[in-house]
Amino acid sequence: MRSLLLLSLVFLGFSAEMKAQIDEQRHANRFEQLGTMLRSPNVYRNAAGAPGHLYWQQQADYEIDVVLDDEKQAIEGSGKIRYVNNSPDALDYLWVQLDQNQRAADSETPKMATNSISSQMSLRQLQGILWHDEDLGFKIHSVRKLDGSDIQVAVNRTMMRIDLDQPLLPGKEFEFTISWSFNIHDRMSFIGGRPGYEYFEKDGNYLYTVAEWFPRMAVYSDFEGWQNHQFVGTGEFALVFGDYKVNITVPSDHMVGATGVLQNPEAVLSSTEMQRWNQAKSTYDKPVIIRTQAEAERLEKGRAKDTKTWVFHAENVRDFAWTSSRKFIWDAMAVKLGGKDVMAMSYYAKEANPLWEQYSTRAVAHTLLSYSNYTFDYPYPVAISVEATNGMEYPMICFNYGRPDEDGTYSDAIKYGMISVIIHEVGHNFFPMIVNSDERQWTWMDEGLNTFLQFLAEQEWDRDYPSRRGPAHKIVPYMKMDKNLLEPIMTNSENIYSLGGNAYAKAATALNILRETVMGRELFDYAFKQYSQRWMFKHPTPEDFFRTMEDASAVDLDWFWRGWFFGTETVDISIEDVKWYTIDSRRPSEVKSLEREAYEREESHITKDRNRADVPQTVVERDPGARDFYNSYDRFRVGPSDERQYQEFLSSLSAKERDLLNSGMNFYEVHLKNKGGLVMPVILQFNYADGTSEVEYLPAQIWRLDEYEITKVFGKQKEVVEIILDPFRETADVDEENNYWPRKFMPSRFELFKSATSPRGTSRGPNPMRDAQKK
Repeated sequence: MRSLLLLSLVFLGFSAEMKAQIDEQRHANRFEQLGTMLRSPNVYRNAAGAPGHLYWQQQADYEIDVVLDDEKQAIEGSGKIRYVNNSPDALDYLWVQLDQNQRAADSETPKMATNSISSQMSLRQLQGILWHDEDLGFKIHSVRKLDGSDIQVAVNRTMMRIDLDQPLLPGKEFEFTISWSFNIHDRMSFIGGRPGYEYFEKDGNYLYTVAEWFPRMAVYSDFEGWQNHQFVGTGEFALVFGDYKVNITVPSDHMVGATGVLQNPEAVLSSTEMQRWNQAKSTYDKPVIIRTQAEAERLEKGRAKDTKTWVFHAENVRDFAWTSSRKFIWDAMAVKLGGKDVMAMSYYAKEANPLWEQYSTRAVAHTLLSYSNYTFDYPYPVAISVEATNGMEYPMICFNYGRPDEDGTYSDAIKYGMISVIIHEVGHNFFPMIVNSDERQWTWMDEGLNTFLQFLAEQEWDRDYPSRRGPAHKIVPYMKMDKNLLEPIMTNSENIYSLGGNAYAKAATALNILRETVMGRELFDYAFKQYSQRWMFKHPTPEDFFRTMEDASAVDLDWFWRGWFFGTETVDISIEDVKWYTIDSRRPSEVKSLEREAYEREESHITKDRNRADVPQTVVERDPGARDFYNSYDRFRVGPSDERQYQEFLSSLSAKERDLLNSGMNFYEVHLKNKGGLVMPVILQFNYADGTSEVEYLPAQIWRLDEYEITKVFGKQKEVVEIILDPFRETADVDEENNYWPRKFMPSRFELFKSATSPRGTSRGPNPMRDAQKK
């Protein structure tokens, strides 16, 4: 129903004394600046989100010799660590991470987990309750100075403190040696985890993914001091950049892939493999198979007693991981990036074919190109994907999921799942292997940013790619969870109930909404690239990200960080009401006509309507002149005075005011309610009577003075027949039923089935009373 809009000479202008009387309860702090919620900028991290003029970080260089015992599934290692104190502080002790201890028999990880007994339990579940009594965890054999004297240490579960005889002063370095060993665990068992081995019973071989395998220096930073929080499994790692020289000794029939560049290929590869490897270095269009499936299958049948040592060097990396097996097929291709060639490679057993031969290395190459476009040119010389039935990342190498059925067939779900995991894990080279955030404290800074870029890379791989995370509407099930199960994105990873929904999906969705809806692609992409390049090979914090995104775009985003990263509210904006107005032109004929319509509508009732149809009008039939006598006055007739007043009104108007008066404009007063609490831009699609449509975008700041209810008037030349809120599903609105005017009924699905006939006299089958009581 439309209403007349009576206009004064001001015509749609707002009064100069317009009041802003807002109920305090309706005006909270969603648009206040974050202020003290963020660390103050300083000489190490400036207010623009960039490294400050006195920024510093520590360095740790490693020289390691490691031996893989393929008979006992064990590691023996020794090495030298050079630790450089670039901080302005004197250090009385150093902290070293012993992450293998998380899997020890006395680990606190199982003690922190809650569990219960159900009527049906798997053996794996039951084993998880009992934990294990295997001999796992680090055995530290020695920690010594270079002169051979012992260093006093203290081991606290997954952390080891090295007590120094005298403080390590700023600008000084400390070198020490360490030797250790541990038994490699079966990562396919209930213990799980990122590294370990997989045993292939059919051919009696092992595939090793070796990570978290050496004592690693903890991070000492300007914002936290020592990051020595215990490793209990969920929160990942905070690590120091440095250079690595690693000698890996394995059975001579094994193939090894690792972080860094192989230094002695002639000593460990056959002449045929060397020829293929050199060919791969100049092949850019498809992978070259360096060790074939047939060659790997022949090696599976033997057991070499002698060994080979593979030598790898890696510069400016925060960690080192490797893989080894005689089962490996190996392929590689070159990728041109930033004027240099990067080798994309894959290692996989025959059980992963044909899927991996078709897609793995191509997915690695695609990821490097896509991510480099949004951040910086990939700086490392290699990127490796290893099929290991899981997903985990390390510099230049990652272990990935995706194995076809035994007959070599696979579903689209397996195919796309594998490609997604490879993109994700290779993408971690950018976050956090290069943009080196503290994973143990802020999971979203690597997982969320990486999942966002993974979504972009997936869509570039295939425009119809079935991405699981990224599009706004796909976060709705998580956002609709019980409020008691939701935490802010800024929560420590160990305290998050749904880590995947929170740190991965919600963070990635938030960034996608920033890019597509709040900032726009051009501003977002520029600011995101600024952040990425500012913090390459450095240790950023959330404040650095938040400030850079604003500083490089001139977009105030504090309201967005507050709502999406520091809060748990949902997006649920509702079209509560729409009123339709047209301008009262004051033209007498139109005014009287509308008054007649209104009178007849108001005076219409059931008795009058039935009398007109059924009751004989005897008076009129006896005396036809009676009708004219009783109805001779027409209250809706236009008189001379009406015309005179109308002309006087017209003469008082300017040309612009007359145009507006005669424009025939329709005005729609839209009343919106913020039911979810999370303020967001308002996107409205107006569908017109002529079949066309138009989209209006209102920034989130429209909620500044009332964060719960607003009214907005839209002037339209055409008649609107429908209004849709969030028509492109870009704000993660959790209730789409209230996004329509007029209201649009959304069907809920129910299952129709034919139940078996119950025996007479039994209570089987539907029972409405009983079922109602159960609910």
